[in-house]
Amino acid sequence: MKMLFFTSALFVAAAAIGTPAQAQNYPWCAQYGNGTGGARNCGFSSFQQCQADVSGIGGFCEQNNTYVGAATAHRHRKRS
Repeated sequence: MKMLFFTSALFVAAAAIGTPAQAQNYPWCAQYGNGTGGARNCGFSSFQQCQADVSGIGGFCEQNNTYVGAATAHRHRKRS
């Protein structure tokens, strides 16, 4: 009984201090195969990286339509 309590407490503590996972989002995707099936990998930060990956194994690269770039600070201009 003590072991069950200790194990439960350990899992609760681990869940409480863990950081939430976030998916990484990159601007280029490799589509393997002929486009009607196969895998898709959106883990490339440049078109050249993606091209190097599909080179020799087939597939093509395309822009990730779900990519959201880093937030940029907007500068406000003072009009005079």
